[in-house]
Amino acid sequence: MTQSLNKWLKLHLAHTQTRFVLILTVSVFLIILAVSLTSYYTSKSVLQEELSEPQRQMLQLNMSVIDDSIKESDQVAIQVALNANIYKFLNDKVQNSYTTISELYQFLSTLIGNSKYVKSIYVYDIERSSFVALPQGYSSSKLTFVDSEWVSVADEFGDRMTVIKKRQVPEGAGGKGSDVTLFRKIMIQGEFKGIVAVNLKDEELFAKLNPPALNNLDRMRFIINERDEVLYAFSNYVFDEDVVRQALSELRQEGRGGGDLMYQGRKLLVNQLESPVTGWKYVSLVVQDSLLAKSKKVRNVVLAVSVAALALGGATIFYINAAAFRPVRRLKQLFSAYDRQTDGGPEGLDLEKLAGELLSNHAHLSQLVRETMSEASSKLLQDIHTGSLTGRRDMEEKWNRYFRDWTAAPVSVAILSIDRYEAWSRSFTGGDQSLLKFALANIVAELFEPQWRIVCADFGKDKTAILLQSRGEAAEPPESKMAEALEVAAHLLKFSVSAGLSTAQTDITKLKQAMLEAENALTYRLYRGYGQAIPFQTVSGHEVKEPLPGDGSLEELTRMIEAGDEAGTHVAVERIIRHIREDYGYPSAAVSFLQMAVERIAQIRPGGEEEASIVYERFDTLCLDDIGSELKRLAAPLARQFYKLIGSKDFIMCHRMIDYMKQHLGEPIGIPEIAEAIGISSSLASQVFKQETGETIYNYLTRLRMERAGELLMKTEHRISDIALMVGYQHENSFIRSFRKFKDITPGKYRDMMRTRMDSLLE
Repeated sequence: MTQSLNKWLKLHLAHTQTRFVLILTVSVFLIILAVSLTSYYTSKSVLQEELSEPQRQMLQLNMSVIDDSIKESDQVAIQVALNANIYKFLNDKVQNSYTTISELYQFLSTLIGNSKYVKSIYVYDIERSSFVALPQGYSSSKLTFVDSEWVSVADEFGDRMTVIKKRQVPEGAGGKGSDVTLFRKIMIQGEFKGIVAVNLKDEELFAKLNPPALNNLDRMRFIINERDEVLYAFSNYVFDEDVVRQALSELRQEGRGGGDLMYQGRKLLVNQLESPVTGWKYVSLVVQDSLLAKSKKVRNVVLAVSVAALALGGATIFYINAAAFRPVRRLKQLFSAYDRQTDGGPEGLDLEKLAGELLSNHAHLSQLVRETMSEASSKLLQDIHTGSLTGRRDMEEKWNRYFRDWTAAPVSVAILSIDRYEAWSRSFTGGDQSLLKFALANIVAELFEPQWRIVCADFGKDKTAILLQSRGEAAEPPESKMAEALEVAAHLLKFSVSAGLSTAQTDITKLKQAMLEAENALTYRLYRGYGQAIPFQTVSGHEVKEPLPGDGSLEELTRMIEAGDEAGTHVAVERIIRHIREDYGYPSAAVSFLQMAVERIAQIRPGGEEEASIVYERFDTLCLDDIGSELKRLAAPLARQFYKLIGSKDFIMCHRMIDYMKQHLGEPIGIPEIAEAIGISSSLASQVFKQETGETIYNYLTRLRMERAGELLMKTEHRISDIALMVGYQHENSFIRSFRKFKDITPGKYRDMMRTRMDSLLE
């Protein structure tokens, strides 16, 4: 029996076809076996990802809601800390006056009634150890205040203004305090005077942490503070605290935010997030046993199917053996010129394998070359644009390598730019922006084919470069074809694009010049509007005849804002835009001037207001009308603020002081005389003037005197000593020192310099 089997195997394995069938059968078996084994791990990984992401998103949502609640509660604490009655409570000798306490009680009642997260509020005086609280009222000592054990939190603040912690509420205060409290410093003139304790409603604060059931999974969510104390927990399955401690320990050691965790033979999926507001950690635990059981079942089913498929495949392979090897025999005939053996030896199979490998490698290399050439040609355009490639020899060498199918015909460059780019970029995420720019390049390429050779390169942000070469004389002009492409892109993509086109260049080393021409033409979008294809030829002859509006127009806009005239600011902006359009200056100069206008607006703010950063659009992707609207948007709020301040008492007093200084500029007046003129003390006058103008009375008066002195030096022949008396200086030397400090030049040299300048202007 054994000898017969060995003889049969030896006979059949001697044939190449039989050996091939055997190898094929074993290979198929191994492939199917690998599929059956990997299916389990693949499905397991997919299920974990599908489960982990919703858990993480839910944690993120819960954390955001709770952080917003904490911020809202912190705003309540800030309102308490800044309240005038709190100031009286902490500073007056008699704390428990009926008026102060009743107004405080009413104020705290309003705050608690308007917030669904605040349970009660305490205010603690550190120096006198007294309290005022709602609903407890006033207590003169912490010994008589039931919930006073927390006052040691004053040592925990350090440099922080707030501390959020879980604490034990003593018996008798359970209906008034809470387990989670937000503590905030009360600072008065840089001194730590008291503490605001905002007791939060736990059930409202953590209500969003109880999600609906998800596929009947055993899960737990909990929040822990910086001391690893559990602040809140929700679970539909019994988890002991050891699970929490083990999960946190392993995550902390491995430095990761989530993953698998084994505990008592059960596999848990862990996700963790840390709040940037409170520093609390939000952790989710989900038992994966039920999910993995389904995955194992899938694995077993696939394994059974693979075994059945293996058996069926083997039977089929043996059954169609003769028909299956007909292509092999045919291939052997085709390679007969190279294969001189006719006994059916293995050489035919070797030739078949060789032919298959050659064809496969050729197809792969062809695809790789097509993809690489496209990327390399785009990279060449980027290097030329950035100046990374400037050498003529290198440029020609790379051109011949990457553009070998291009001819010696002229090439031109188009630079496409997304209109209103800042608004566009805010409307789409980074991935969507790349996809839309890719779609834009494809639309342009599709419309230019087949009359034009085309290569696209992304120049970043709003710009895309297009390199064009005509395939024949019958090609449509590039500007008309580009206008059509921009119209189609606007219709399909729902946003407008402008383009600048260069002149045709026969020398590829002048591609940098062509790019500059296209970019220069593109800047004329400022005047022509959006969605235009602008050839360089139409703007290359542009000459500037009149200068752009100077500082006078900006000064007018500034005066309108400071006068609180909102309508006047609109008129001033419209006048600036109209002058720029009529003067038709270079777009780059116009954009720079308008940028200066924005900076000038940014510097204007009412006295005492904190400086805020002004956010404005990129002007180089806007047309003049939209820039005018942007300037109006920035100027109008400032004008309204100034309008409100003009009628204020401090503003009026400040301007009365300025008027007095201007009327008595030639007299030896000082701060006492100025303050007496409007009936207030010198210290109050200095404070009000600094608050409203941001400048001291002395500096402002000196600046008025120096400006008046400059006018007298330039327009009159008076001696310097006489001019000193005219602007309120009794001694000439004092006047010269002050003038040199403000003008950085002596009065005499200033007079000579200004008169020389006036003479040159008249000539």
